[in-house]
Amino acid sequence: MPTTRSLHLAAEIGGPPRYDAASHIALARLAERGTLDFVTFRDSFARPGPDAMAVLARVAPETTRIGLVPTVTTTHTEPFHVSSAVATLDWMSRGRAGWHADVSTTEAEARLFGRRPAAPAPALWQEAGETADVSARLWDGWEDDAGIRGPSTGRFTDRDTPHPVDFEGTTFSVKGPARVPRPPQGRPVTVFDATTGPAARAAARHADVVYVRASSPERAAALRDELRRAAGAHGRDPDGLRVLVALTVDLGDAETAPGPGPESGPPLAGHGTYFRGGPVDLAELVTHWYRAGAVDGFHLTPLTPGRDLERIVNGTVALLQHRGLFRTFYPGGTLREHLGLARPANRYAPRGAGAAS
Repeated sequence: MPTTRSLHLAAEIGGPPRYDAASHIALARLAERGTLDFVTFRDSFARPGPDAMAVLARVAPETTRIGLVPTVTTTHTEPFHVSSAVATLDWMSRGRAGWHADVSTTEAEARLFGRRPAAPAPALWQEAGETADVSARLWDGWEDDAGIRGPSTGRFTDRDTPHPVDFEGTTFSVKGPARVPRPPQGRPVTVFDATTGPAARAAARHADVVYVRASSPERAAALRDELRRAAGAHGRDPDGLRVLVALTVDLGDAETAPGPGPESGPPLAGHGTYFRGGPVDLAELVTHWYRAGAVDGFHLTPLTPGRDLERIVNGTVALLQHRGLFRTFYPGGTLREHLGLARPANRYAPRGAGAAS
């Protein structure tokens, strides 16, 4: 069906561990050349590799427009530190930061910290949701005009403005206030992967962007509708949620010949998690699913980052742009603007202050 919604595209730039900044910067710049909404950098306590937040902080000054979304594991990590790190990345990137909230489920990972045993997934995702909640409260704890003061006052900040949050979660408490002033976006973009039920429940309450996995546009549309209904049940505006299909893509094959019957795009493998074909095939799938109104966009993980991201940008994205389905330039400067999300009003400020016009 015809739509005036914007198509959103994002890509993972992590892949096998690499410890040189140049390779990560090159991939982020390539994605930025394709005007992708954001790049992600996956991280986990379960595998070796550089810290995602630190890598994208290094990428930030080498890029100008693309959003930067590191994975942040909320299990075993102090929520106050999560909030401060994400806010700092938003300042360093001038409003291009997000964060992908994830959890740590294994006993081996718990032993790395030695503070508590592994917990069941529902409890971990509840904690992740509470971390997202308290982070938003800490970011709101500074009003938008409480930043740097002039030399005439001799003060860096307005010390009367920061607000304590006095938050009590199931496994932590945070009094606040934050030590980093309110980020340029008000609240950096929060991303959840809604593959499991407990994660989906947390996403409906707290996420701006949600990843889903589906083997057909009909299933993707059903998941999107379900998340939007759940967000509305929590008092949220469903139009403030972006639902992206997550795909691992292998673009090393030749293009496939079109088959008979109604178009549905090339088939997916791995329960809707894996795509194999050529850049044109991928463009056909994106076009069909998007025009069907099934999704807001796609989060693509290249199987071979250097090869596949180049084919995504120069092949798939170029074709989508030619069809008028994807932008050719960034109309704004922040990640929220790329995603068409308003800058949130500050819950502690007078009504009407701090929101996007």
